[in-house]
Amino acid sequence: MLAEIRIDGLGVIASASAQFHEGLTVLTGETGAGKTMVVTSLHLLSGARADAGRVRLGADRAVVEGRFTTDDVNSAAEEEVGRILESAGADRDEDGSVIALRTVNSDGRSRAHLGGRSVPAGVLSDFTGPLLTVHGQNDQLRLLRPDQQRRALDQFAADSVGPLLEKYAALRKKWLDARTELIERTEKSRELALETDRLQYGINEIDSVAPQSGEDDSIVVEVKRLGDLDSLREAAVGAQMALAGASADIGAESAGDAEGALDLLGAARSRIGGADDPALHALGPRLDEAIVLVTDVSAELGSYLSNLPTDPNALDSLLTRQSELKSLTRKYAADVDGVLEWAATARERLSKIDVSADALAELAKLVDATAEALAAAATKLTAARVKAATKLAKAVSTELGGLAMGKAKLEVDVRDVLAGSQDSAPLTIGNRELHAGSAGVDEVEFRLSAHSGAQSLPISKSASGGELSRVMLALEVVLAGSEKGATMVFDEVDAGVGGRAAVEIGRRLARLSRTHQVIVVTHLPQVAAFADIHLVVDKSDTRGVVNSGVRSLTDDQRVIELARMLAGLDDTETGRAHAEELLATASAERGA
Repeated sequence: MLAEIRIDGLGVIASASAQFHEGLTVLTGETGAGKTMVVTSLHLLSGARADAGRVRLGADRAVVEGRFTTDDVNSAAEEEVGRILESAGADRDEDGSVIALRTVNSDGRSRAHLGGRSVPAGVLSDFTGPLLTVHGQNDQLRLLRPDQQRRALDQFAADSVGPLLEKYAALRKKWLDARTELIERTEKSRELALETDRLQYGINEIDSVAPQSGEDDSIVVEVKRLGDLDSLREAAVGAQMALAGASADIGAESAGDAEGALDLLGAARSRIGGADDPALHALGPRLDEAIVLVTDVSAELGSYLSNLPTDPNALDSLLTRQSELKSLTRKYAADVDGVLEWAATARERLSKIDVSADALAELAKLVDATAEALAAAATKLTAARVKAATKLAKAVSTELGGLAMGKAKLEVDVRDVLAGSQDSAPLTIGNRELHAGSAGVDEVEFRLSAHSGAQSLPISKSASGGELSRVMLALEVVLAGSEKGATMVFDEVDAGVGGRAAVEIGRRLARLSRTHQVIVVTHLPQVAAFADIHLVVDKSDTRGVVNSGVRSLTDDQRVIELARMLAGLDDTETGRAHAEELLATASAERGA
């Protein structure tokens, strides 16, 4: 339920706020006072496109803030709202309500907030979707579209049609995917065969070389090492001679009788050990450590020399292997790891390419089987819609009878949509080819006979503006019968009607408000008289600056406002008496 709204800098409204309650709330006011700005603000909270032209002249931005409660909606809506709040990281207020906010700058940029979090405008749309339905002055024109008429029928029969529509949609996707794959394999068999050969050749070439991950990098290091082999051996031999002297078994012909570091360290240790001085003796352990360290390094140098390649062909073998790897990296990727990745992708692609006769026959069987299942699902969906169409037509016709259209009759026609010559995926049902749309093979058309004996025609051709408004209201009343809690907003749904029809519209809105919060912008006193809460939008002109505000009316003020709406009779006793009579009649009917 919408609990409160605040508007700043929107149209003629500089700053205004209003609180809403359960039941029927009406907004009235003189033409140009800004009643429609309230509906515009709700459209903005519903994620509608921001229009910089709506920002009040001289203001930097327009701000709309709405407070919503969710404890009065059905469980499905409550669950959906909770999911949206959680995904957006939005928080509820202490009282459990949720604040939605939309700002529109004068340059056209807009921002949206939900529960204290900045969110895309689409998240506001998702949030208000289960809570708020706004019908603007031109929304009845949407009722003329076949897709909207089908959606209305599906909503009316959601319990029976909904599961069938879901099953149809799933089968349709499976059928289209299989059908597309079959067409691709059949029509592009030559291209696929060439692709298969290319992929298989590449895989075979890579497998024959059998590269290992990171092998190209390790070969670069090893080739550099082998290229420097002589200098490395010379450096290691020289170092070992310096450490071990002529006693080292290093195969050096010119070792001579040179002393190494170990000989010198041994001599130093002997001299210290033979001295009769504690201070020199204290240096002995440190020389022992140095001798051990030098001995270890000398041994490691010997191991290093023994491990150096002695095969004169080792470098050539590595260079040959490096050339093989480079032949792969030139064709398939920048390095060996990329080559291995290409091979894995190619194998996966090959597993999906099969243009053999057996494979095509198997795929054709799958297409036929899914087409048969889809046709069966479409047939059941159509049957459910036809059955629901009869019930919807009867219910709406009954409502029209209470809206001063007693002789009018609505028909809901469900018919197949034949596949056109350009239809890329016709579905055969029986002996006919039908268009398999995303919502079934049907199209729905609302037809209206305005009075007995009149020909039934599409409502776009048979209904006047006032009749179309009443058809929409009747439809809303019927569709609302199975749901509770949503807020419904009507912007001059009573346009084009008057007299007895206006009274009947007021009655229907009052009845609708027993299960929904209903907010109505109206210019008809007959409708306003049925309100539980009456708000008026006032316009003032101070020094040439027009400003509008919203205020709630007391019972006495309602009489004055209704009298004004009765042809401007607010300052006459006759007008007020008529307004009091209208209020008394409406109050009695609401209590009945």
